[in-house]
Amino acid sequence: MKHLHSTLAIILLLALVVTIIITWVNYASNKPYNRKIALLGLISAHLQLVIGLVLYFISPLGLKSFSGENMGNSLSRLYFLEHPLMMVLAIVLITVGYSKAKKLEDSQKANRTVLIFYIIGLIFVLSRIPWSTWSILN
Repeated sequence: MKHLHSTLAIILLLALVVTIIITWVNYASNKPYNRKIALLGLISAHLQLVIGLVLYFISPLGLKSFSGENMGNSLSRLYFLEHPLMMVLAIVLITVGYSKAKKLEDSQKANRTVLIFYIIGLIFVLSRIPWSTWSILN
């Protein structure tokens, strides 16, 4: 399950980068908003969230390790608190960005909205990936 979560993380990162690049090009050249491209980032984020939540509740590193004692251990705190919290916040931002853009009539505003929310979401994701223990890299 951890390997699936790590593999899907690569897909999520690629989907977000592709979405951001295409949306940036559309924004810079006054092209219409491409909702299907933004949907690519949204779907991959939600799929990763579902797998991550399952892993959080079944893994000994997730909810089972939630304790005051583990707050002093930076790696334990990353797994049971910081990583899940930042990922949920990132996915909320991506979802809000997609939803707001979908309702906008102006393509420039829709592209700008996706850019802002997806870039902040990507920064949140990148900030709390456990790079030192990521199974894809090991």
